[in-house]
Amino acid sequence: MIPTHRPRRNRKSEVIRNMVQETTLSVHDFIYPVFLIEGQNQQLEIHSMPGIHRFSADRLIDEIGRCVELGIKSFAPFPSINDALKDRLAKESTNPEGLYLKTVADIKRQFPDVVLMTDVAMDPYSSDGHDGIVDADSGEILNDASLEVLGQMALAQARAGADIIGPSDMMDGRVAWIRDVLDQNGFSHVSIMSYTAKYASAFYGPFRDALDSAPKRGDKKTYQMNYANRREALRELALDEQEGADMVMIKPALSYLDVIHEVRNHTNLPVTAYNVSGEYAMVKAAAQQGWLDGEKTMMEVLMSIKRAGADAILTYFAKEAAEVLRRG
Repeated sequence: MIPTHRPRRNRKSEVIRNMVQETTLSVHDFIYPVFLIEGQNQQLEIHSMPGIHRFSADRLIDEIGRCVELGIKSFAPFPSINDALKDRLAKESTNPEGLYLKTVADIKRQFPDVVLMTDVAMDPYSSDGHDGIVDADSGEILNDASLEVLGQMALAQARAGADIIGPSDMMDGRVAWIRDVLDQNGFSHVSIMSYTAKYASAFYGPFRDALDSAPKRGDKKTYQMNYANRREALRELALDEQEGADMVMIKPALSYLDVIHEVRNHTNLPVTAYNVSGEYAMVKAAAQQGWLDGEKTMMEVLMSIKRAGADAILTYFAKEAAEVLRRG
C-alpha cells in the first residue's frame, strides 16, 4: 500500500529541516567551567582532558577575554589549592586574599558583564578531600556541622562578586542555609544554582585529576546520589524548590538524560546540566583515535542534553562549540 503520511516531506531540504527543527543550541546556553592554579603565566594542559588547561589567574583572565569574543558570557571557575593551605575545616575557602576569591574579584573587575558561577563545596580546600567535614574517628561526613562552613564560603564568594552560587556538596539543607546567610548579609540578589541531583559517578575522574581533589579515604556515596535512582532526584528537587533555589542542576548529563527530562517535567525553575569531564574525555579520546568525528559528536551530545530539557549546559566543549556555531 502506498503511504499517505510521509514524514520525509519535512526532511527533503535543509531549509525545511531548519524550519521544523524542534530544539536549537546557542552560545547563550553554555556555562564554561575553567580551572585555576597558583603562579603567573601558567597554562598547563590536562592530560586526561585534551584541549582543556589549568590557568594561573593572569592567563585565565586572558582566556575569558577570548571566550567573551566568541559570545561566551558565563563561567564556572574551579580552583586547585596548594596542599599546604588545606585543612579539615577548609578555612582557605573564605580567605579574601586567597587564590580563588581574589581571582573571582579580579575577573568581575575586568569583565563586569560576565556571569560567574562559583562552587560551594569543601573538597578543593579540605585536607580530607570530601565535600563536608569528616569526623576524625568514624570517617562520617558531618552534615549539619558542614552547613556553617558552606554558608560562610558562599558569603565570601558573594562578597568577591559571584553572580550565582553553586552548592555542589549535596549536604541536606544547604540551599536554605546558604539562602538565609546571603539574605541576612545583603546579598539577596545573588542566585543559587543547586546541584539538585549530583550522582556518585565514575565520570568525574579527569576533573579530580585536574584539581587533585579526590577523597583521601572512603568515597562520596553517603552524600552523592546512587546512579540507579531517578525518583530520588524529584525528592531532591522538591526540597531545593522549597528551600529557595533559583535554578537546579543535574550532574552528570549524558548518562542522565532521563533525569534531566524528568526534572524538566516537574519544575518551572530553569534546569541546567553538567556535561562533565569524563563525558568530554570519551569524545576527545575516540576522536583522537579516528573512531568518531569529534566535532559532529560534540554537537550531537550538546543537542541531546538540550533536547532532554536543559536550559543551560555546563560544558568543557563551550569554547569549541561556540566556534562551530559562529561558523554556522
